[in-house]
Amino acid sequence: MNQSLHLVHLYPVEMNIYGDTGNRLVLTKRMQWRGIDVTLSLVGVGDKLPDDADIILGGGAQDAAQSAVERDLARKAPALRTLANDNVVMLMVCGTYQLFGRRFVTADGLDIKGLGIFPIETLASSDRLIGNTIYQTDWGEIVGYENHSGKTTLDDPGLALGRVTKGAGNNGRDKTEGCVYKNVFGTYSHGPILSKNPHLADELISRALQRKYGSSELESLDDTLEQAAAATAKRRPR
Repeated sequence: MNQSLHLVHLYPVEMNIYGDTGNRLVLTKRMQWRGIDVTLSLVGVGDKLPDDADIILGGGAQDAAQSAVERDLARKAPALRTLANDNVVMLMVCGTYQLFGRRFVTADGLDIKGLGIFPIETLASSDRLIGNTIYQTDWGEIVGYENHSGKTTLDDPGLALGRVTKGAGNNGRDKTEGCVYKNVFGTYSHGPILSKNPHLADELISRALQRKYGSSELESLDDTLEQAAAATAKRRPR
């Protein structure tokens, strides 16, 4: 059976200053290498969100950009909530991760209302959390790179994507990193995260295939280079 998935990149221009476009490239290639057809939609401010999305990606940006997309995101909020509750697979990084929570308060005191998909709140701080990170998840070890001044708190730490063994994570206090709601993943890991963590990329693809076709089996790929990149990042100091 010929399989196809619709990949949507949300705010690829407005929310993309940390190389998060690489996540789109990684998913696209890993699907194509397996013979899965990929339909790609780039959705910016003013663009309609496809209702047949199978995987949705979002990246990071400076606080000013987050404010700029706030009104547009509010218009897309009902559709995104519907898709999230319908188990559509999503990966939201840094800025979009914050905006998928209930609220984000900037350093200037601007209170940005989020979508409320993640049970989190984020407050800007005067210090930045920067450096290589490692955290343990239900899907294996994740190696990332964080660069954020927002401090995120989860209503329930048990909903975190992972537990930090190196780095700061959500807030530098409780050892949590990211958040998971149904098939929606949020994280502070830039880099892009999927280039060093092919097992996480495959988890997203598998969930999308399971939701659409009822089958999630993926043939193995040679991940030697990706694993070498992760090993190199792990050896680097913070």
